[in-house]
Amino acid sequence: MPDIYLVIGGSGFVGRHIVQQLVERGDAVSVLDIVQRYHDVPFYSADITDQGQVAAALRLSGTTCIIHTASPPAALKLEDPDLYWRVNFGGTKAIIAAAVETGVRKLVYTSSAGVVFNGEDLIDIDERTSYPEKAMDAYTDSKAKAEAAVLAANGKDGLLTVALRPAGIFGPGDQQVMAGLYQVYERGQTHFQIGDNTNLFDWTYVGNVAAAHLLAADRLSDSPPAPVLDDLPEMPKSPAEVAPLTAEEEALVQYAVPPVNLTTGAHRVPTSAARPLGPYDTPPPNADAIVAAFNGPLSNDRPAMRTRFDALSDYAIARTKLYAPHTSPLQVAGQAFFITNGEPCYFWDFARLIWHHLDEVFPEKAKTRKANVFVLPKSLGLFAATGAEWWGWLTGKDPTFTKFKVTFTCARRWYNIEKARRVLGYEPKVGVEEGVRAMIDVCALNILNFFSLPTTPFSGGKRCMSRNIRLPLIRYNNYSIAVHTIFFFRTLVDLLRLLFKHGYKLSKNLHSLGNVSFCVAVRNSMPISNITMATVGSRFTHTWW
Repeated sequence: MPDIYLVIGGSGFVGRHIVQQLVERGDAVSVLDIVQRYHDVPFYSADITDQGQVAAALRLSGTTCIIHTASPPAALKLEDPDLYWRVNFGGTKAIIAAAVETGVRKLVYTSSAGVVFNGEDLIDIDERTSYPEKAMDAYTDSKAKAEAAVLAANGKDGLLTVALRPAGIFGPGDQQVMAGLYQVYERGQTHFQIGDNTNLFDWTYVGNVAAAHLLAADRLSDSPPAPVLDDLPEMPKSPAEVAPLTAEEEALVQYAVPPVNLTTGAHRVPTSAARPLGPYDTPPPNADAIVAAFNGPLSNDRPAMRTRFDALSDYAIARTKLYAPHTSPLQVAGQAFFITNGEPCYFWDFARLIWHHLDEVFPEKAKTRKANVFVLPKSLGLFAATGAEWWGWLTGKDPTFTKFKVTFTCARRWYNIEKARRVLGYEPKVGVEEGVRAMIDVCALNILNFFSLPTTPFSGGKRCMSRNIRLPLIRYNNYSIAVHTIFFFRTLVDLLRLLFKHGYKLSKNLHSLGNVSFCVAVRNSMPISNITMATVGSRFTHTWW
């Protein structure tokens, strides 16, 4: 029987893409959130920290599978980090309790790859990496505790749970990565770089993240490929005593997975049996077969080469079974999975890819961009960030340049997604470069639609790259133009009131910052009066994307 889905946080960035993919494949889906921005699926308004409200929504919707994506943004400047704990940890525990109360069978939790980040380099790490003793911030700490609670609830009264750890999510509708990089672009500061740009960093297109959630939900009820140790009459005492892999387990781990080459393309090494043929006086007798083998698809019948230190080696699987005898490391239920694009790139190269595509949209801005890069070493960056934090403490203002940001920017953070590819069946469908183009297209359409309403149609003006963007945008008509114009002037009036109320202090900030730069993303059913300007570096930190 098909599942009935409830996407908690379905009005948000990742949640909305999950809803879209569920709708596209014909599933029954509802959204639970505190703000309704879309009207294409049933909506339930509830506080996720209230078990009763969540349980009521589960009963009304008839939910059999929960996809929980709700979380405050990681980059919020909060005087009290308790919000993260109330929503991420407290809200997740309330959702688990409500699921058990109402008999929901599946729970897919959106965790974060940052739950294992401790400020040190993370190089090709897998799911065996433990949580750090001291988290970097309240966001990652609360997400780690919530993930642990979700995994611990697996099997409780029939509830099956799984946690996904996406890294560096970007794409159409993004409110963090794109907003920050656009502000740097608008200020003309793209020539500054912290660190030597040798640190590989994982980014993940939001459509790939959404697809991974659907795969996890679909395979959550699959039986383990071998009996779990708890079901055996006698518990093994060492990895050597654990039974060898079954044929079903070997089918999951023994074949060689192909490389991810969505952005780089495939580069095949010629061999004697498969190669392009140059000019020949007398071609070899099997010339056609040699060329066909080179141009054809790569064979996946090669075995996977492993050592005992590999996460999916026989020895490592046996150790994992002993550590968690109630589950199997080769089933979905009770497991955590890293989800990335499988294409780690240098941190600043990703930013420059975005700025390069912004140059195509704003050619006048591109002419003024500085070509020479000013490199600030990490050590000096940490020193400057320390000074900025001390100055913020003395003045009572939130510093915009912090040691955490320097550490994050210069760290190597890329993850091994082999477990997700083998157990979940996850494969990235959209590459990094294609994803950046899709994100820029939506960004450009929103900017130009706002500033050129009468001349820029929904399909894109001559300066926009027209593409099949899945994220719904507003199709402007005379009514919507009038409504959004009214909201714009209401926002302008609010700003003028602030100017009169805080005249000297605000004018001083604006003088130091230059002209206020702002962009807008008009979402369905989101009035512009609720979207306020992003004054770079000041206390106005609301996002327009």
